[in-house]
Amino acid sequence: MSGPCLFVHPRRIRHGAALTLVFASVLATGAAVGSWGAEPGSRRDPQAARIPARAYVGAVESDQVKAAAAAAQEDGKSGSKAAREVVSRSGDRWGAVYSAREYEGYRQTLDGAYVGVGISARRDAQGRIAVERVEPGSPAQKAGIRAGDRLRTVDHTSVTGRPVTEVVALLRGPADGSPGTRVELGLRRDGHEWRQELRRARLTTDPVTVDRLSGYDDHGPGTVRIKVDSFTKGTGERVRRAVRSIPRGDGILLDLRGNSGGLVSEAVTAASSFLDGGLVATYDVRGDQRVLDARPGGDTDTPLVVLVDGGTMSAAELLTGALQDRGRAVVVGSRTFGKGSVQMPSELPDGSVAELTVGHYRTPAGRNVDGEGIDPDLTVKGDDGPSAEARARTVLSGLGGGS
Repeated sequence: MSGPCLFVHPRRIRHGAALTLVFASVLATGAAVGSWGAEPGSRRDPQAARIPARAYVGAVESDQVKAAAAAAQEDGKSGSKAAREVVSRSGDRWGAVYSAREYEGYRQTLDGAYVGVGISARRDAQGRIAVERVEPGSPAQKAGIRAGDRLRTVDHTSVTGRPVTEVVALLRGPADGSPGTRVELGLRRDGHEWRQELRRARLTTDPVTVDRLSGYDDHGPGTVRIKVDSFTKGTGERVRRAVRSIPRGDGILLDLRGNSGGLVSEAVTAASSFLDGGLVATYDVRGDQRVLDARPGGDTDTPLVVLVDGGTMSAAELLTGALQDRGRAVVVGSRTFGKGSVQMPSELPDGSVAELTVGHYRTPAGRNVDGEGIDPDLTVKGDDGPSAEARARTVLSGLGGGS
């Protein structure tokens, strides 16, 4: 593994990796991924003293985890299991240990491409695994698998009770697996059970969807909705191109609902689409304060509303907080998830990876996000998506964009 990088992600749906600085995210696999590091726009804060370094609970040093893993291996035991026990006992809420296969798989996901069958998985309170989403055009979609189907086995291995990340690793096969390899799934729907053999394929994710909602008429001012599902490689530039193509008089509805983050560099690029330089966020790593800056030249005139919910996490919260604190957008929806801690990965003797919390990030106004989330300017109660979007469009119309 090349030099250190930092990770942040939500509990239980968090596993991931990248070789650059990122915030965590839940991507198409149904598991969170992320890391972060020094990219353009990141610099040390010359006024670091004004930002108090926040202590992180249950801190455990990577050397301790590595030592426990090495000792276990010498005794013929599992090094990664010993590492997990140390991290669990430390009280680090976001600390975790991942296999080498999981790490490599999520690194590929952050690049926007992976080998698999196109299934996003989720786990319920009873440990049952269900299909959360099926990628259009994927082997799973062509086989008729639907969201809501229960996934019972993968190649005759029961997945009930397993972490989602392990299930995803089974679906993808070996880290060096190639398209065309076979995988057999055991499924259940409405009391009917069956087995389905699929061939894995190389799939690409497209996290940005742009569509123009109707305005006063088909040719008058309207609303351009930019829906961003995650911040994988290239997402920021996709947002930038979409913003530059907005017709004069239209408004922008930036939909970040269900976006649990991704590469922080992509979130900063997205922020740069709406800001003319300036602060996006601050973060600390063991008390060492740094800042993330937007690039100059963004669109600061087009009316903008950001739509969020409880599934808006990490890098998506960073973007939301920046646009809200800088007075660039009105935020509509419900309070965001509240994930703003930073993890640093360390490779263990057996090739697995331990992530340990080392710091936190704050919005331009100095607000802490971790455990707090971001409150919208206009709260829409309940989970009525259409209602939230309708309110957002009303606000956008009041700002002078669309209808």
